[in-house]
Amino acid sequence: MTKVLVLYYSSYGHIEKMAGAVAEGVREAGAEAVIKRVPELVPEEVAKKSGFKLDQPAPIATVDELADYDAIIIGTPTRFGNMTAQMKNFLDQTGGLWAQGKLIGKVGSVFTSSATQHGGQESTILATQIVLLHQGLVIVGLPYSFQGQMSLQEVTGGSPYGASTIAGGDGSRQPSDNELAGARFQGRHVAQIAAKLAR
Repeated sequence: MTKVLVLYYSSYGHIEKMAGAVAEGVREAGAEAVIKRVPELVPEEVAKKSGFKLDQPAPIATVDELADYDAIIIGTPTRFGNMTAQMKNFLDQTGGLWAQGKLIGKVGSVFTSSATQHGGQESTILATQIVLLHQGLVIVGLPYSFQGQMSLQEVTGGSPYGASTIAGGDGSRQPSDNELAGARFQGRHVAQIAAKLAR
């Protein structure tokens, strides 16, 4: 069975929720979905004062286990148009995997969130994809066959680079049905391509 890791970082729960939808899509494709997160770097006292969601049930991933999966789908919020320090710190530790070529030929994909509609979603996904390309992963986005990214009925995330959500400046907006549908589509699409490559 194709095995897909949904690896995420989430401060306030938006990416955590999107990760769940991505995993649903992976399972819809008949693949195994494993949801894990990267370690928090913010001191607990600061995280609590900032309102971080600290009760996330997903276990913490290890760098070495990345080689065990056929596909890795990364979820990270935007930080000034780039991935979070937490995700970058984790990926920066994959040098040993790079040296051994352990991730070459696996499928890589990225989804994100931002506070505003133009808060750097596309640049964050593209910047994260650069790391995956250096590792030799085959990049998969969110094709236009997911028609939800063409919608003009609502302000919505989603682009051909990957699924995304808009959290609002105060974090009060939760992922919409359309954004969650995009995340499920991406998970399903990645799993299907990973299965073909594994064969």
